[in-house]
Amino acid sequence: QVQLVESGGGLVQPGDSLRLSCDASGLRFNLYTTAWFCQAPGKDREVLASNSYRDGRAKYADSVRGRFTISRDNAKNTVFLQMNSLKPEDTAMYTCAASGRSRPGGSYGFEHWGQGTQVTVSS
Repeated sequence: QVQLVESGGGLVQPGDSLRLSCDASGLRFNLYTTAWFCQAPGKDREVLASNSYRDGRAKYADSVRGRFTISRDNAKNTVFLQMNSLKPEDTAMYTCAASGRSRPGGSYGFEHWGQGTQVTVSS
């Protein structure tokens, strides 16, 4: 049975940093493409960052490029999202996902999902 569990969210001020973690059981992240999604109230879910298992290259949404970094610790079977220079518009539920495909193509290409961790950025 596969389970992904996110942690590290919370309430922070604009300009602060957070590091989200996603711990996996039942799969090895080194064999999966991983990604972080977010969904704000009243908005669609969107992918913020992804990391292909094939080449390890990361891709980022324009809104977070230069501020967020996705990374892995394969020994700990954990995926991270380092978030710097946080803005109020970053407020959302953040969810990690994993896919056995090298090129998932979108949210429907990810077969494993966590329940999410809330990030709130407010002064």
